This record gives sequence, structure tokens and C-alpha cells, in this order.
Amino acid sequence: MKPPLLLIGHGAHDDTGAAEFGRFVHRLRCRLDQVATDVSGGFVAKGRPSLNDSVASLLARGHHRLVTVPLALGDSGDIPAEIARAQVMHPTLSCDLARPLDASPQVLALMAERLADALAEMPRLASVTMGDEHGDAAWEPISPADTAVVLVGHGSSDTAANADVHRVSRLFWETHAADLLTVETAYVSDAPPSVAQGIERCRRLGAKRVVVLPYLLFAGGVLERIWAEALAYAAGHIDLDVRCAEVIGDCEGLADLIIERYDEALRAADLWPARQDTPVFGMAGMAGRAVFTEPVEDLLDASDEPLSLEALDSLPAAEMLEEVGDGVLRGDDSPIRSLAREQATMAEGLV
Repeated sequence: MKPPLLLIGHGAHDDTGAAEFGRFVHRLRCRLDQVATDVSGGFVAKGRPSLNDSVASLLARGHHRLVTVPLALGDSGDIPAEIARAQVMHPTLSCDLARPLDASPQVLALMAERLADALAEMPRLASVTMGDEHGDAAWEPISPADTAVVLVGHGSSDTAANADVHRVSRLFWETHAADLLTVETAYVSDAPPSVAQGIERCRRLGAKRVVVLPYLLFAGGVLERIWAEALAYAAGHIDLDVRCAEVIGDCEGLADLIIERYDEALRAADLWPARQDTPVFGMAGMAGRAVFTEPVEDLLDASDEPLSLEALDSLPAAEMLEEVGDGVLRGDDSPIRSLAREQATMAEGLV
């Protein structure tokens, strides 16, 4: 039996978000039922169930090794620390931490689907002139070159987190919206520009249609705030076609990505067997076994047997590990993440 999959969210601000999170956990449970994999979910902040409750439930059912996948867009740096605390509370617990979702090609593709849905929902042509010679409103088609997107993130007091949302906007523009006028960035709170300011910038650039695209996984109060601000702006600018797209939401495409992360973490753990007494690599704040942030198929030998540390000298991976070694010691992001239970405890200052 494969180890259970534990989805970890930052937190649900209301019942709507928690309910959609729960529906997605149920979808994955149904998808993975055929391979006898248990699936659970928990939040590190607001929302129920909490991460601690979910871990305790899995341990009570006899699971002592978990594969955890951060179910969040953007900064998920607090999740490894929470896993480290869980390992301190439960000494028999072993966790394999998978890569976060971030701006992966799959996430961008799902956002492109939501954009296409928003553009298709209203086939009626938008008005771009005040009227014809008979006084009736005239309708003209709006081309992609006259269409703009405002990609909206949560917003944070952390400038690096806000910069990540800008990076996503640029990636989305180049990969899925290159024929559009622009893809602007806005935030719900804690950072400018606001949703209204983002739409206004698009209007001044010459856009005749603006689609507000939430950079969110699930619906809830945050999505309602985005839509409310967008519709309030649209009410004062009737010459501009403003549309609101849906979040990524509970869907098969997102489930495919999570299962991919789960399988990748298992393959990485098989390649780098955990050593409680002698960890392979250490990084402050990361819990569990060694986990690659890039696919590891190319590093497997023909026999598919776990590789020893000595075998690294004969692999291309050795050069990669040498390059990232300094970053690991500094705590920077790196292709390999691991932390023994004792190191996790010391890194978090719990002993």
C-alpha cells in the first residue's frame, strides 16, 4: 500500500473556501482509491480540519509515513515549518514533502481555460460607439489586441511575494495570452495596485475589454471581493466591457497535477532513502525525506534500484549537487530538500 497523500492549505477564510477544499480532497480520494492510497487534507492557519488534526487522524489509522503536497499558489514557506512541528509532536512520523504548485505549466493552462470561459460566456458584441445615425447603439467586434487581462493575487506586505505574482502575470502573458493587449497585475489587499486600479490602467492603454482573472485555487470571500470591486468599476465605465473569470477550482486538471506531484515525491524518496542518523542533505525549515524539485527519471539507473551515496560520483547529479551545495547551506531554494527530525526540531527552536 502506498503512503497516504496529505494536502496542506494555508487556510480557508470562510465556509465556502473550506467546502471547496473538502470537495477537492474527496475527488482525489476517489481518483486514488484504485491504488489503495488514503487521502486527507488540513490547513496550517484558519479553517477545519487543521493540519494537526489530519496528521493525528492518519496516525490513528496506522499511517506513519506521509506524502504532503502544498495546495497553495505563491509563497508556501510556512508549510515545511508546520510539518517539522508535527514531526516533533509525533516522533514516529515521516514526511515526504512534494514540490509546491506555483506557476507550473499546468496551473497556467488551467488559468487559460478560465480566461477562455470568461470570454465565451458573453458572445454579445460590446458597444464601442455612442450610436449610429438613427440613434441606436452600434456594435462592433472587439479583437484580442483590444482585450486585456488583470491577474489578481492576494497581496502581501512581503514584496518578494508580490513580485512572484508579477512573474506569474508575465509568464501567463507570454505562454497563453501573447495575442492580447496586456496582462496587468493587481492585488486584493496589502499592496497596490488594487483591482480597480489595474482595470483603469488597462483602459488607459486602450483596452476595450478587460477580463479580471483571479490567481486563486478556490472560491470564497476573497473571490467575492475581487468580483465586487471589478463590477463596481464597470458600473462607472459602461463603455468598457469588464468580465470576471472563475478560480481554478475543484477540477480534474488540478487533480492530475497533485497526483503528479505525489508520484514525483515517491520516486524521489526511493532514489534518496531517508537516513534518520545521517541525513543526505539539510535545509532549515524543510521536513522529511529528500525530495527533488525537478523530475528525477533521468537519474535512475537501468536496474531501478535505489542509488547509494557513493554512486553519485558517477552520475550527472553529482555536478548538480555540487552547484547547489552552497545554496542548501544558506537555506536558499534548491533541487533537493531534506531535514532529519532532530535537525527540524533545532531549526525551529523547539528544543
